[in-house]
Amino acid sequence: MNATTTLLDAKSIEAGYGASQVLFGIDLNIRPGEVLALLGRNGMGKSTLLKVLTGTLAPVRGSVHFGGDAIGGHKPDAIARRGVAIVPEGRHVFPNLSVDEHLRAFARPRPGSAPRWTIEALYGLFPRLAERKANAGNQLSGGEQQMLAIARALSTHPRLLILDEATEGLAPVIREEIWHCIAALKAEGEAILVVDKYVQRLLPLADRHVILERGRVVWQGDSAALDADRSLWTRYLGV
Repeated sequence: MNATTTLLDAKSIEAGYGASQVLFGIDLNIRPGEVLALLGRNGMGKSTLLKVLTGTLAPVRGSVHFGGDAIGGHKPDAIARRGVAIVPEGRHVFPNLSVDEHLRAFARPRPGSAPRWTIEALYGLFPRLAERKANAGNQLSGGEQQMLAIARALSTHPRLLILDEATEGLAPVIREEIWHCIAALKAEGEAILVVDKYVQRLLPLADRHVILERGRVVWQGDSAALDADRSLWTRYLGV
């Protein structure tokens, strides 16, 4: 696979914290417009890998390329400017900023392209946020905060959207709204890397799945293959 067909290409990634190694030779790639699900039980290295991809943790060994350019070990702001946006676990919404202020403060047009996710387009994607546009972050429900975190990331017009624990802690009805949002983004051609434990809901959304176990890739394949082998679910995902 070469740079013309790969958006993100991570090879032989090793990383950890001090003397504790967490990742062992991870290979991961994402194509433009692809939805990739990163799966595994807690503590298997998913969060550490996301830190490497977004620049908050430098890899000890290996390489990360984005759009053909080396970004491994670059600072988070430099990687973000290249078009990588993450919706972090826990959402990190500012309590004193209104919904509208969040979106306008983070909006950053991408040079050389027409703005895709305008404020109006984001309110169209999340009508609930349009109804709450004057509300402060601490006046929103958990589901509304997650919608705002996704909209805030989209306002930077990313080339790759990373969703860390996309529906963690949300009520079932709100989870469904987030799934519908991801489906809409996929239909728009957004490249997405999503971490979530609800494998059944990821099957119709993700083009491919990568399973981590103790810092190593133990399986990867498409949704049909993952759906067909339920032993993977019990062995590696605890489902």
